[in-house]
Amino acid sequence: MEIFIFVSEQWLLITLLAALIGVFFVTEQSKSGKSLGSSELVRLINNDEAVVVDVRSAAEFEAGHIHGALSIPHLKLASRIAELEKNRDKIIVVVDKIGQHSGAAGKALSSKEFNVRRLSGGISEWQGSSLPLVQGK
Repeated sequence: MEIFIFVSEQWLLITLLAALIGVFFVTEQSKSGKSLGSSELVRLINNDEAVVVDVRSAAEFEAGHIHGALSIPHLKLASRIAELEKNRDKIIVVVDKIGQHSGAAGKALSSKEFNVRRLSGGISEWQGSSLPLVQGK
């Protein structure tokens, strides 16, 4: 019950805290690249404007990935960023399972001045849109 009394007495401070937390999340998310949907990714791939970087584990990648995607697991991304230098003129689209690692990977690539986007919902969203996956390496 004391929490309700505190909230009713300190509503201005709580509102300010919530606003600051919201601004923090929006700012941090923008540093990791804008998100895009499956249909936008298909358009970028078809126009040869993007390179897909799959940051899932090698086993998950081999089980099914987007055609033409590069497999760079998120734990190895920092040491393998140089592999993306030849694609600096393209949009780098980071893909993971459901979005849990794409933010950190996008932030790492953005810090190296790559043009980064994240696939909203990851491979799960891709499959949910009935888009194909390729098996193997």
